[in-house]
Amino acid sequence: MDIITRSIQDSIAAKQAVLADSGMLAQIEHAAQVIVSALRSGHRVLWCGNGGSAADAQHLAAELSGRFYYDRPPLNSEALHCNTSYLTAVANDYGYDLIYARMIDGACRQGDVLIGISTSGNSQNILNAFAKAREIGVTTIALTGKTGGQMRALADILLCVPSSDTPRIQESHIMLGHIICEIVESQIFPRD
Repeated sequence: MDIITRSIQDSIAAKQAVLADSGMLAQIEHAAQVIVSALRSGHRVLWCGNGGSAADAQHLAAELSGRFYYDRPPLNSEALHCNTSYLTAVANDYGYDLIYARMIDGACRQGDVLIGISTSGNSQNILNAFAKAREIGVTTIALTGKTGGQMRALADILLCVPSSDTPRIQESHIMLGHIICEIVESQIFPRD
């Protein structure tokens, strides 16, 4: 029982630390407003990550492109790693560090939004994607852990979960993503 209790308490503590940080709450709101503005202007919201963060990116992209709380038209959002033929070809021919940067270079335009998820903030393929996004004029939003890692210098909006524990960071990333999706959905498709 000690592992169960500790894990739940640590997860709650990470989320309470987010809740207590007014600057972080303002950044969450800012991220949602940037996404709302981009989508209303006909732009895309793209997501990237590795491992569990790739799964989270895919999950959150689907909340926007499918539905979140209620039926409504789809929003233009997708995770960049879902095309395995592209992913394996580029990783093989150019290197894994360039899988997202090449996709950004080919598929993005100024005004789009790229959301990168990395618990360390140091995933080289996401850093390269953020650098390429900056060249094009794509707004970047980083979901990271406590320090923000190297993504701190490349992100337009930085959401650092105040934890160094990877599972607790990932749990908080899903919470933050869900909050953003709820704000986006409710503002673009307000219910009566």
